[in-house]
Amino acid sequence: MAAVHTRRRVVNVVALILSSGATLIGLVFLAWILWVTLQNGLHAINFRLFTKITAYADQGGLSNAIVGSLIMDTIALLICAPVGVLAGTFLAEYAHRSKLGATIRFLNDILLSAPSIVLGLFVYVIIVLPMSNLTHGSVSFSGFAGGVALALIGLPVIVRTTDEMLQLVPGTLREAALSLGIPQWKMTVQVLMRAATSGIVTGVLLALARLAGETAPLLFTAFGNNFMAVHPLDKMESLPVAIYQYTNDPNPALHGIAWAGALLITLFVLALSLLTRLLFSRKKVSHD
Repeated sequence: MAAVHTRRRVVNVVALILSSGATLIGLVFLAWILWVTLQNGLHAINFRLFTKITAYADQGGLSNAIVGSLIMDTIALLICAPVGVLAGTFLAEYAHRSKLGATIRFLNDILLSAPSIVLGLFVYVIIVLPMSNLTHGSVSFSGFAGGVALALIGLPVIVRTTDEMLQLVPGTLREAALSLGIPQWKMTVQVLMRAATSGIVTGVLLALARLAGETAPLLFTAFGNNFMAVHPLDKMESLPVAIYQYTNDPNPALHGIAWAGALLITLFVLALSLLTRLLFSRKKVSHD
């Protein structure tokens, strides 16, 4: 018996050392990336960056790219958030152990691991080409197509998170609610969804954070635009595409603007994470 306890302690210490080492390595690389991004991007942050468009090249800014990213991320979120939450709720509460549920989860996992460039090509075939044919070329690449491509990337993240968060709600809560005689849909909406709200919102924000840095699908859908475009059916610039284009240019001034764009995306994702934690900490305190 003593030998078993000793072996478990040794295994526990080894696992603790390995996991701590892996965490330390990850934190070092994360800090390195943040430091390099700050060092190269901070000096390019100025008033011109937010007021000038990319058509002015090294004398311009990223205003049209910032606006385009916000529009396409909003379109993507409006599509994938409600569909993802509803699909995750269906999997957790109505198809938990059925073959249909297992099939949907399998397909969702495939979509989750699909390369983003493949999803961009898919949207190019089903939206960009048909719109071009229907309008005789007047509408082809568009911010709407970019938003749909981003929605396909964020959808499996929200479905998986919603499914897992609802499954974490204790079964006793379901039994207590059903014992009061309320229908299952009402229990799901008013009891389970409220209990899992923090996890579901976190999943939506994680999906939004992933969308903010995607480049490949936008090359086949929104394409890019050096001028300001706010109509969803126009070609639209975005921060990731502008960064990609500027880093391929030999002009060092454009590299500085690209670093500034990368810093903006990093700060946006960081702000989302901090805002989420702040809101949830206040909610927890109020409940206590």
